[in-house]
Amino acid sequence: MHRPLLIATSSLAIALASATAHAAEVPVTDVDALLAAIAAAQPGDTIVLAAGEYEVHQGKIACETPGTADAPIVVRAAEPGAAKLRLDSLEGFHVRAPYWRFEGLDIEGICAADSDCEHAFHITGAASNTHIVGNRLHGFNAMIKGNGEPIGPNNAYEHPDDVVVEYNEFFNEAPRDTSNPVTPIDVVGGQRWILRGNFIHDHAKGGGDNISYAAFLKGHSKDGLIERNLVVCELLHSGQIRLGLSLGGGGSSPDMICEDGACKPEHERGIVRNNLILNCPADVGIYINAGADSKIFNNTLYNTTGIDMRFAETTGVVHNNLLMGKIRDRDGAVTDKQSNVVEATLDQFAAWFADPAAQDFTLVDGAAFVDLGLAVPEVTDDYCGNDRDDGAPDIGAIEYDGDGCNGGLPVPGGSSGGETTGDPTGDPTGDPTTGDPTTSDSGDPTGGPTTADPGGTDSETSSGEPTGGATTQAGTDGSSATDTSPATDDDGGCGCRSDASAGGPLALLALAGLLRRRRRHS
Repeated sequence: MHRPLLIATSSLAIALASATAHAAEVPVTDVDALLAAIAAAQPGDTIVLAAGEYEVHQGKIACETPGTADAPIVVRAAEPGAAKLRLDSLEGFHVRAPYWRFEGLDIEGICAADSDCEHAFHITGAASNTHIVGNRLHGFNAMIKGNGEPIGPNNAYEHPDDVVVEYNEFFNEAPRDTSNPVTPIDVVGGQRWILRGNFIHDHAKGGGDNISYAAFLKGHSKDGLIERNLVVCELLHSGQIRLGLSLGGGGSSPDMICEDGACKPEHERGIVRNNLILNCPADVGIYINAGADSKIFNNTLYNTTGIDMRFAETTGVVHNNLLMGKIRDRDGAVTDKQSNVVEATLDQFAAWFADPAAQDFTLVDGAAFVDLGLAVPEVTDDYCGNDRDDGAPDIGAIEYDGDGCNGGLPVPGGSSGGETTGDPTGDPTGDPTTGDPTTSDSGDPTGGPTTADPGGTDSETSSGEPTGGATTQAGTDGSSATDTSPATDDDGGCGCRSDASAGGPLALLALAGLLRRRRRHS
């Protein structure tokens, strides 16, 4: 009666034993060995790149053999950051199978034309449970691109789920001279993506509409988590229109490429919490476009125009955020806003913190936000991973309860800190802009400009003074621009262009200054 089941179970056990037996550490020292190891990879393999430069001249590096939950396929540097991949192709690693992990690599696009280096990682279709951890990615338009492929029944699009992108650095040394979309983490569709602890800076689009984002999840993606990231829109260079973090980005189309065959809402049940977002003077630090049941908790936004919650599909809550600029419900959005400090000024931030322009949020005077937050079940720790356990939550990304979190770079494992970035004087880009930005929504394909601000609701704080209602102080009130980039932003991530020849490598980012180390509160 049960013989077929026994045979199937036995076959599965043999297959798993075979995969385990094959698992191996594969050292590589040159490009040919790297490409051969990836092509031959089996579940459990760990491909280890020795220190050195690997200049790859081919269209893409295909990662198509599935790993497993117990035996992922790992590609890592023997010494973090010492294996330097230089690519002159449209995309680098194209991951189309589950359970791949990439760790500790320095990957640079070296195309002669910026439009010819699109992605360091293209994660598509069946590539669920991909992990991108501790890498340094630069010289691309969208370093990480996630989207579906028509591989389901009746050619329905299937999307990679449960992807983790954490503790990476993303930047470009100069604005990208392209009209293609420029967003370091550009995700269309997929469920339960986690963007955690990344350092994203200088994501500028020098051509086309000049609009770029640090990261977004859109295309009817679901249950995304964006937490503990450091975003500095202007550090090495300034200008253009640079937004911070987003659920929804500039919108998606056509419906067929999105989750469930429908692009609205652009995201469902997303959480954006405990992020530091700095020096995005031309636009908002957080932009929610058609984000249903969005939860925006405990973010600190310095020198941005605020938070926009936009379009009728957008619902949710905005609690415990500390920011310059306003929190706006626009174009039919309805959200609950409580315990936020809004419309703070540069002078107030300078009085509250040691050097916020240089990511040093050492507390000087916390009377306006310490112990004044709302208890939120979804927020149990802070930017540094320290527990918020003193009984009275603070407003903003950092909990000042003696655990020693002061900003700086995100650090894995719950401890954060050490290094700050930028000019030691605290002003890497010149005088921050505090006035109303001049950007408009004239290019937005989904709606026209909004000039009236609905204002805040419930208990908000303007410039540190309790008001019990909507803010009344005049401040930055510019509406966010939205990405009007071509549809290729959503459809597959890449156009059909020929590979370019290699250009000069980017200079390494110089890190300046140190903040004290801190450990996770146990």
